[in-house]
Amino acid sequence: MSERTRPAAAKPPVAFTLNGSTVATEVRDDRRVIDLLREDLGLTGTKEGCGTGECGACTVLVNGEPKLSCLMLAAQLEGSMVETVEGLEQTEEGQGLLAAFAEEGAVQCGYCIPGMEMASLALVRSGEALAREQIRQGLSGNLCRCTGYVKIVDAVERAMKECDAP
Repeated sequence: MSERTRPAAAKPPVAFTLNGSTVATEVRDDRRVIDLLREDLGLTGTKEGCGTGECGACTVLVNGEPKLSCLMLAAQLEGSMVETVEGLEQTEEGQGLLAAFAEEGAVQCGYCIPGMEMASLALVRSGEALAREQIRQGLSGNLCRCTGYVKIVDAVERAMKECDAP
């Protein structure tokens, strides 16, 4: 059998943990994480704002680090722990963060909020007592056109205090 007529070898599925559950799925080489989450897995909380990595609306946590899902290929998730906004209620820090955003009135139109909350979760989990400017810097990759960020920073501060950050 020549190289041309040989059938392509089946690609192994990409296996990773998503919001605490194991996922194994086949993905095309060019499939982005955001498309896998939204279209294939039905997790529509993650938003695509720009598709170029400029706005942060698509932020998810991969192994605890904020990542732009519009710039990542799904195959890069192999063996990773992925957290999306749908998983926030599953953790104490996530529940605290959701409550802080609601109580501080940090949500307006809501489009940027999933990415903003995921970036904020990474800050809360850092365990560091961050000054307001450090929180702003930590959220600087997430754009919001509705607010001046004051209530969002207030919410992150509140969540950090309530999660017993030093």
